[in-house]
Amino acid sequence: MKLTIVGCAGSAPGPASPASCYLVEHDGFRLVLDLGNGSFGPLQSYADPAGIDAVFLSHLHADHCLDAAPFVVWHRYSGRSTKKLVPLYAPVGAERRLALAYDLDGDGLTDVFDFVPVGPGSFPLGPFEVTLARTAHPIECYAIRLSAGGRSLVYTGDTGPCERVVELARGADLLLAEAAHPPGPGLPPGLHLTGREAGEHAAAAGVGRLLLTHVPSWVDEIGQLFAASQVFPETELVRPGATYEV
Repeated sequence: MKLTIVGCAGSAPGPASPASCYLVEHDGFRLVLDLGNGSFGPLQSYADPAGIDAVFLSHLHADHCLDAAPFVVWHRYSGRSTKKLVPLYAPVGAERRLALAYDLDGDGLTDVFDFVPVGPGSFPLGPFEVTLARTAHPIECYAIRLSAGGRSLVYTGDTGPCERVVELARGADLLLAEAAHPPGPGLPPGLHLTGREAGEHAAAAGVGRLLLTHVPSWVDEIGQLFAASQVFPETELVRPGATYEV
């Protein structure tokens, strides 16, 4: 598997990165994980939109889903779309939510997407075996494990400390984990991980490598990296355009 970081800013686009978006490729299949605001432009640097085989949205907050709208614009009006429906895996309600984000009338987007509602469990997706687990977040959100060719990648989506995410990541080769909360008292529960908590999740799951993502522009990203590395040394802070072989 090949992972490309398209956007990694947390909670909103930042000055150096769009919001969450990741491209995973295996055996010629291209899967996009999240389409956060600002991500569709740079995504075109790494993949022809006509060649995207499927999209997975971890949840329906804007910084993870809003660039489904320009994705639709491209497919409707560029003249380069194959007109083949793109499977879009997302929590229940995505079709209506994204239609309203695209158009005040909320007209359907089923000319571009084949909406597939998801829940906890496993299913095949192209060359991948997919397993989803509900995270600790204020709205329905899923962490995803992708397995193919004897290798595995887990993306947390958004989550606070969560044993279900640890179990999902057990023994994975790579954990792509959010680290949006700065350290300190009074943090709201069930929302995001601190850098240290991301490291603790990686250590508890026994993963091979930890990649930190979803750090907001107002949070000290080097501090997040340092805190995670104190408990899990094999940690790296992702950057837009970085690629990883899993």
